[in-house]
Amino acid sequence: MRAAPLGALLALACWCAGAAAQAQLPAGPAQDVASIERGRALLANRHETGCVLCHVVPGFAAGGELGPSLSGIAQRGVAAQLRQRIADARQFNPHTIMPVYGNVSGLQSVAPAYQGQPVLSAQGLDDIVAYLMAVAR
Repeated sequence: MRAAPLGALLALACWCAGAAAQAQLPAGPAQDVASIERGRALLANRHETGCVLCHVVPGFAAGGELGPSLSGIAQRGVAAQLRQRIADARQFNPHTIMPVYGNVSGLQSVAPAYQGQPVLSAQGLDDIVAYLMAVAR
């Protein structure tokens, strides 16, 4: 039996790691049609998501400066990638300080009542993306 080339093994390992990370994200798209209004409400909710605490978000009077401005985000990327970044930005930058909203793997110090539960549902992720894609042009 012949050994597989190293490049093929590395490609398979990268694919498996990516597939495992994707498996932890809430399924998408959600069952209901995404709602711009629900997305705005989630973005505004400082206790649930806190988005406006760190980002300038179009349509809101005030925003934070810790994270990048979300103005023009609809022109910078596709909705699916934006959804992935909101769900778990660690996929793109393992050292990010952005909270994980749609993944439960690898989290530490989670209160017992919230263990195993993502901050946002698949519907919530879709709603936020719908708002940003509609307003952040």
